Amino acid sequence: METALWHLWWVWLAAALGLAIVELIVPGFIFLGFGIGAALVALLVLLPLDLGLTSLLAIFAGLSLLSWIVLRRLLRRSDDQTRVIREDINK
Repeated sequence: METALWHLWWVWLAAALGLAIVELIVPGFIFLGFGIGAALVALLVLLPLDLGLTSLLAIFAGLSLLSWIVLRRLLRRSDDQTRVIREDINK
């Protein structure tokens, strides 16, 4: 029985693990959102649904974006203030 790689849950989980490892090397919580998205798609592939590659990639993109936004709100620094300059120093 031949199955496409994107229908195997462990492939998505391996991608999630790889993206989490890349996050350790490149800081900034960028790849962690993609890793969480891949892990959630791995759980989705375990369900008895017949989803194509396009659907899985769209779900992966949506879940990755959502997890990145949640991580951004949860892990931002409390003193993260935007500096507003009201006067020109050259006057």
